Amino acid sequence: MKEHGPWKIKSSVVKYENPWIEVREDQVIRPDGKDGLFGVVTMKSGASILALDDEGYVYLTEEFRYALGRISVEVVSGALDDGENLLQAAQRELKEEAGIEAEEWIDLGIVNPFTSIIDSPANIYLARKLRVTDDLRHEGTEVITLHKIKFEEVLNMVMENKITHAASCVLILKAARFLEQEGV
Repeated sequence: MKEHGPWKIKSSVVKYENPWIEVREDQVIRPDGKDGLFGVVTMKSGASILALDDEGYVYLTEEFRYALGRISVEVVSGALDDGENLLQAAQRELKEEAGIEAEEWIDLGIVNPFTSIIDSPANIYLARKLRVTDDLRHEGTEVITLHKIKFEEVLNMVMENKITHAASCVLILKAARFLEQEGV
């Protein structure tokens, strides 16, 4: 039996797995001492990037999200590929999805958006000193529209629920605080 905080795991079985997620069912002893089940979804670690140019514009993606069944406006985000560190993943995703390279990368921390049953950490970055290229490499599952929007407007979009992607919201708000402290 494995200790897991106040829980004890008696056994674990992977019920479903694909290249992006794993669904596991644990037979547990709950903190109250009773037997129970706990389901956990594990996703690949990833990175989310807010690209901010010298004129105060940021680049957001607009993409149909299958699970939601609707369009979502988000910062550039993606999963870690094998052999990459988080910064390398962020740099690759920004170039693939937006055609942008950045000279300056500011690590604003980590976000765990679904902590009750989903393990899905994402590092969040503010990218500056941008160079826009035409080198886009969207995956076959992606139909992405890129938008260039004033940062102040993007903050309003978060507050008005026009941006609801958790990592995007946290990143935009943390970037606002960082820039405020920097005096920008």
